[in-house]
Amino acid sequence: MSNSSPIGESTEAAMQKAIEHTQHQMGTLHTGKADPQMLEGIKVEVYGSMMRLKDIASITTPDARSLRVQPWDKTNLKPIEKAILLANLGINASILGECVFCPLPDLSRERREELVKVANKIAEEGRVSVRNCRQEALKVVKAAKSEGTYTEDDVKRLEKEVQALTDRYIQKIEDLLAGKTKDLKAL
Repeated sequence: MSNSSPIGESTEAAMQKAIEHTQHQMGTLHTGKADPQMLEGIKVEVYGSMMRLKDIASITTPDARSLRVQPWDKTNLKPIEKAILLANLGINASILGECVFCPLPDLSRERREELVKVANKIAEEGRVSVRNCRQEALKVVKAAKSEGTYTEDDVKRLEKEVQALTDRYIQKIEDLLAGKTKDLKAL
């Protein structure tokens, strides 16, 4: 935001993190189109510890309906296959040569409706995060006012700035939700 205060800048940074988290969560939803984000966060037991799949393999989309996971260490094929199956994402995994192949099943109407509900829940969590950022910013403003750092006019201006940021970031979440809902209902 141009001409923003330090409070506005830190609030905007916090709200941006909330948007990025919401965007990532939405990306994990299976819409019928292959997306590497669907598998990135799966934890795989390798080398005696749990590691994210994206840290031990490359995840690609050979076509719109499948994912291919190619581990950097071929000994991790079985643990990767097992982790994908245990993640309960509705995605099957099978070892083909030196990679794990994951064809995406067609989504039933009921499953699509379930996923739309999950997307709505993720969006609501994002909205709550943005509102919490607003609340924190307003606490800082009120504390600064009581310390005499800000005048009444400064407080009003800062409250407007924080509300404008909140509105803008809530709208970004609404746009993410609309796009994900459209993807889920389109196929």
